[in-house]
Amino acid sequence: MKEVLVIYYTQSGQLFDILENIGTTLGEGPVNITHHKIELEKPFPFPWTKDRFYDAFPESFLQVPIGIYPPKDEILSKKYDLIVLGYQVWFLTPSPPINAFLKSEAGKRLVENTPVVTVVACRNMWIQAQEKTKRLLADPKAKLVGHIALVDRHINHISVLTIEHWMFSGKKTRLWGIFPKPGVSDSDIAKASRFGKPIREALLSDDFSKLQDELLMLDAVKINPYLIKTDERGNIVFSKWANLLRKKGEPGDSARLKWIGFFKFYLKFAIWVIAPIVFIVFLLTYLPMTRKRKKDKEYYSNVLLKEE
Repeated sequence: MKEVLVIYYTQSGQLFDILENIGTTLGEGPVNITHHKIELEKPFPFPWTKDRFYDAFPESFLQVPIGIYPPKDEILSKKYDLIVLGYQVWFLTPSPPINAFLKSEAGKRLVENTPVVTVVACRNMWIQAQEKTKRLLADPKAKLVGHIALVDRHINHISVLTIEHWMFSGKKTRLWGIFPKPGVSDSDIAKASRFGKPIREALLSDDFSKLQDELLMLDAVKINPYLIKTDERGNIVFSKWANLLRKKGEPGDSARLKWIGFFKFYLKFAIWVIAPIVFIVFLLTYLPMTRKRKKDKEYYSNVLLKEE
């Protein structure tokens, strides 16, 4: 019997549905699946208020650990043949619960020298968050063997509006009755079951060497070259903002919230004004950057980690 541990954190339940669907085919045959939902000492609100949402940015981006409860003893006492790590992207970074888990002693012990498949569900930009996750997994010498990324397929500015509606209302419904539903589509969530079979076959054969190639054949990862650059530039700017805001006080402080207001304004300006300009520049440099785009696509589709 092969033992699989599914580790995740979700507020809306979307990520759990994806992992459950993968599990319907992964769990066939001699495979036992155990779930561990990361529980927080101080849960984040859902739905969010706007101030609380943006006030979570500095610590989220800078990967400051938060308080979490350790897994149950029966989970910690077992050695797993595979770990499926499901996570969301908050501010271009793996969510604080996942960050805290992978930095905890219990988390490191569970993933140490163990094959790991990461599953991300987010709006659209996940590439640099996955690089950060790779580094967190590399520290305890976990073996990243597969990656699946499911995203909102609608154009960037539409998904901005619909995701905000979801986060601040708590309802995965059509904004004003005319926009598409936010998040990963119901169809993509249902079809996630297709990923379980190649994962199960690799697990039962004890050979994960070709797993990512097989997942890519099932469209587990789609790379948008424009979003690679947007993600990289966003991380540079976010680093400056996050460090500035951390110096303005603790979360919830009135002085800090004033500066959070400036950050919200900047973020809107960046999305609605700067991003279209960046896209135009991307188009103008499309042909000269062909070789680099191909190289980037190959790397970010894989499970390797660049040497620093």
